[in-house]
Amino acid sequence: MGKSIQINNHNAITARDFESMLRLQLNALWEGKCPADKLPPLMAWGAPGLGKSSIIRELAREYGVGFLDIRLAQREPVDIRGLPVPDKDGVKWLVSAEWPRDPKSRGIILFDELTAADRSLQVAAYELILDRRLGDLYSVPDGWYICAAGNRVEDRAVSTTMSSALANRFLHVELQSDMECWAKWAIAHDVHPAVIGFLRYRPELLFAQKDENLERGWPSPRSWERVSSMLSIIGTGNLRQLGSAVFGLVGNRVGVEFLAFVEVNDSMEDTLAMMLNPKAKVQIPVKADRIYALCSAMVYHLWRGKDEKERAALLDGFYRIALALPSSYAAMSMIDAMGDDEQRAGKLYMHPQYKAWAERHGTALKKRMRNERCDDDSAADADAVASVAQ
Repeated sequence: MGKSIQINNHNAITARDFESMLRLQLNALWEGKCPADKLPPLMAWGAPGLGKSSIIRELAREYGVGFLDIRLAQREPVDIRGLPVPDKDGVKWLVSAEWPRDPKSRGIILFDELTAADRSLQVAAYELILDRRLGDLYSVPDGWYICAAGNRVEDRAVSTTMSSALANRFLHVELQSDMECWAKWAIAHDVHPAVIGFLRYRPELLFAQKDENLERGWPSPRSWERVSSMLSIIGTGNLRQLGSAVFGLVGNRVGVEFLAFVEVNDSMEDTLAMMLNPKAKVQIPVKADRIYALCSAMVYHLWRGKDEKERAALLDGFYRIALALPSSYAAMSMIDAMGDDEQRAGKLYMHPQYKAWAERHGTALKKRMRNERCDDDSAADADAVASVAQ
């Protein structure tokens, strides 16, 4: 039987699902499968800090196409419709030069923070979003895709109700935070392992608006990325200075818990030494928070060898530690180590210790991969992985 269809009231999807849906539309447009005026533009709803606009921006960079970020709340209606200028016996309209003109160009126009704009600005954008034109003055080139993003009223952000006429032309999705998807993104973008380890241990703090002072810092994927940046700058040697930065980014309550985790689990160098020394005794902590810290540090170091010899030693060290881990942590570490990189996955699969690892932890890996919602190919990958252990 096929997969069951899950229905929710708000069409809530993960960031990974949103990216996949956006790719599908972009490929359909640029491969000539569907003309631009037939593609329903995506409207991504969600709380601040979930990465709605950054996903779209990164896709534009990946495809190597233009990207135009329009913040309607910071504009005037004339910025959209054009400026009327007296011309002899009539009026000449001057349309902003920022709109793409090259008929052969490709790109993405994002109307960001659309719900923060008042009605007059939304009305000004109607024609451009709905009909891809501004009267007879301007038409959006066929290679440009239009989408939008905004916050919900319940997010306590600046938000106004979208008119039914505008809403009816969008394909609406609501982004929700998802730890597994975020962890994959974080590893690929060099987020500090202490942040990843902490959020593996306390996944409910990846995004936490409830009971937080939203006028100050509060936990969100965006604020945790910035915690990572400050941790890389300040390090763990000055917890007082680090604390000031962390409290300002995620709030005092969560910040205190994160600093306690960092102080107790500051084992980056110890983990590296254990991986590089084949004679070192593999010591697996007992407490869950310390195991998460160990796994995050291990994955962080794995692909950072300075030369071929060190890279081989790190891979050997990864397997020595992973073989000794409880199965659930070993499976998590293997998935994190593979990421979405086929070359890395190949190196892990081809290692002499992989079969022994799969015999010990293959069942846990298969279960975890099947449960992951952010990878459409997980089930097939899990079957392939399990077959190695048999």
